[in-house]
Amino acid sequence: MAKRLIEGIKIKPLKVIPDERGRLMEILRRDDEVFEQFGQVYMTVAYPGVVKGWHYHRLQTDHFAVVRGMIKLVCWDGRDAALGYGYEGETSPTANHVNEFFMGVHNPILVKIPTMVMHGFKAVGTEEAIVINVPTEPYRYDDPDEYRVPPHDNSIPYDWSQKDG
Repeated sequence: MAKRLIEGIKIKPLKVIPDERGRLMEILRRDDEVFEQFGQVYMTVAYPGVVKGWHYHRLQTDHFAVVRGMIKLVCWDGRDAALGYGYEGETSPTANHVNEFFMGVHNPILVKIPTMVMHGFKAVGTEEAIVINVPTEPYRYDDPDEYRVPPHDNSIPYDWSQKDG
């Protein structure tokens, strides 16, 4: 049985089109069901084992795709007034849920992360991971829409350590 997705998260499978010249992979189109609006495009790199998170946005929706390596993207629904983190709205039907997504070269997907959903990622494997994000808002240097929480010392019910078994 598949785990319930956090309210507002959407997954788009990405199709890799190879030929003798190389390959092409469309990430996000304006006619995609997951598309809202364009803010900017940026890439970020994570070294193996490094956690980049936690953070959330009040205005911006993120669209993550990985073009090199693999990451474990983790999302936590803190959209409950009792859970804090700046949320001032109705309780989400998936409040306090956690979703993990292993994404990258071995699982090419785009993950849409709605506002107020805490998220972070960790490069898994032996090489750096290159993540492309297409947020709905441009970054505001004078007033960033980014609210951070330490990756390990917090009230989020998630442990970033590797799960062997």
